[in-house]
Amino acid sequence: MTAAFLLSELQSLASPEKAAGASRYFKTGVGQYGEGDQFLGIASAQIRSIAKANKATPLEELHTLLASPWHEARSCALLILVYRVQSKRTTEQEREEIYQFYLQHTAACNNWDLVDLTCRDIVGNYLLHRDRTPIYQLAQSPNLWEQRISIVSTWTFIQVGDFADTFKLALHFQDHPHDLIHKAVGWMLREVGKKDQAALTEFLESYGTSLPRTALRYAIERYPEAQRQYFLHKR
Repeated sequence: MTAAFLLSELQSLASPEKAAGASRYFKTGVGQYGEGDQFLGIASAQIRSIAKANKATPLEELHTLLASPWHEARSCALLILVYRVQSKRTTEQEREEIYQFYLQHTAACNNWDLVDLTCRDIVGNYLLHRDRTPIYQLAQSPNLWEQRISIVSTWTFIQVGDFADTFKLALHFQDHPHDLIHKAVGWMLREVGKKDQAALTEFLESYGTSLPRTALRYAIERYPEAQRQYFLHKR
């Protein structure tokens, strides 16, 4: 269970054709949000299979893997962390170690899929019954991916009917320039609506006109057409 072993397992599954498609999909061109990222071209199910089979890989080996230029290598290491925190055998001390380790390696979460796969389990679950200050520190970061970690991590709070941080961050990001944050905000607001549509409607009645249009469209996807048009035209 070393970084070298995991990388060799991944490289044995590499597909140049799939790698080219992934590079386009994840916007790795000059000036794009994933600029410079490199892909082996491996299906997500295969990465998950390798991660599950190597859940006991030591953190120092994952540290090495997270420094890899290969997107799938970082994805595999991050998924191992997720599977570890999800395990009933993992102690609270180990969960805290993983949480701290994750925050020390956010540079490895340099695309939206890597953020979305991991932060809800690692950050959201850890902070669920703790001080939420770290969420706002991430939101204040100049790094796009740490900002996305902050809002997507609130998914965990939403599942227990706690919407306050989602609403606060939605307002914090209302003037954000990047659509990846707009989409994340809209996604989390839509999740609020799944739990309590009245709470989302009340929020949108007050603040919907100040949200980016993409965020609003994502937020109201589950509303009836007439209500969607109401909020879009109100904006």
